[in-house]
Amino acid sequence: MKRKIIPYNPKLTALAKELRNNSTRTEIKLWNRLKRKQFYGYDFHRQKPLLDYIADFYCYELALVIEVDGYSHQLEETYLKDVKKQQALEAVGLSVLRFTDDEVWNEFESVLYRIEDFILKFEEGIGERL
Repeated sequence: MKRKIIPYNPKLTALAKELRNNSTRTEIKLWNRLKRKQFYGYDFHRQKPLLDYIADFYCYELALVIEVDGYSHQLEETYLKDVKKQQALEAVGLSVLRFTDDEVWNEFESVLYRIEDFILKFEEGIGERL
C-alpha cells in the first residue's frame, strides 16, 4: 500500500518538539506502550504535526490519530477546537480515537483494548480491499 503523506504546517515542528519534551504523565504512560512498534508491530509517533494541528499520537500505517484530552478539553472553547481538528483530520482520511486523561490513567486496559479493537478491525478491512 502506498504511503499517504499528510501535509503539515512547518511552523509547528518547534512546538511539537517542545510538547514531546514536556509530555503529560498520561501521554508518557500511553507512549510507553505504543513506542518502538510494541503494540501489534505498528510504528506510532508522538506530537506529530498534521495539517495545522499537532496530533498526540499518529500511526501512518493505520491512518490513526490518538488524542489524550486533559481537563482543559472540557471547556467549551477547547472542545470546539477539538471538534474542528477532528473534522479536518477525518476529512483527509484519518481516524481519530479520543481518550481522557482519567481513562488513560485509571482505565488503561480499556484504552488499550479500544486501540487493539481498532487495529483488528483495520486489519480485517485490509484483507477485503486487496
